[in-house]
Amino acid sequence: MAQSRTRPSRSDAEAAVRTLIEWAGDDPDREGLLDTPGRVVRAYEELFSGYESDPREYLERTFEEVAGYDELVVLRDIRVVSFCEHHMLPFLGKAHVGYLPSDRVVGISKLARVVHGFARRLQIQEKLTSEIAGAIHDILQPKGVGVVIVSEHSCMTMRGVNTPGSRLTTSSLTGVIRDDPRTRQEFLEFVRNG
Repeated sequence: MAQSRTRPSRSDAEAAVRTLIEWAGDDPDREGLLDTPGRVVRAYEELFSGYESDPREYLERTFEEVAGYDELVVLRDIRVVSFCEHHMLPFLGKAHVGYLPSDRVVGISKLARVVHGFARRLQIQEKLTSEIAGAIHDILQPKGVGVVIVSEHSCMTMRGVNTPGSRLTTSSLTGVIRDDPRTRQEFLEFVRNG
């Protein structure tokens, strides 16, 4: 059984930033850095806001009046801003999300909210891709789900192997989008060509 942790206070977080500034070799009391700990903590509140809610809840309000629509629904180019759990450095890119509805659809803004909700956490891209697809699959129960994320990881582009421009592509496909070659091809064409 996992133990619950007590969340550090805002002042604890700001003290940690001050320590990092000192560790880097600068003076946290210098004029330009004086307000930096507070700014960093406020930025992190936004960047890690995915821990504050369950992104799956965005999918709970659906629409059944779809006039018999039974083709793919694909939302492309959803901006992804997330942080690598290994270095706490950002990875930035785009998610392409699609599903083949069974008998209901969800508002398209909810698909973007699900991506953003899961992205605003520490993780690896592979897990992010799988979490988004799993949530859509579990809540909407469509005939199939497809999620493709393409992003650039600053842990590779600004440090380490220093390979600017390299991008990681991950995918998670379920149901007919994975198993039916025609549906899979149609989804991937939408992702590639819009």
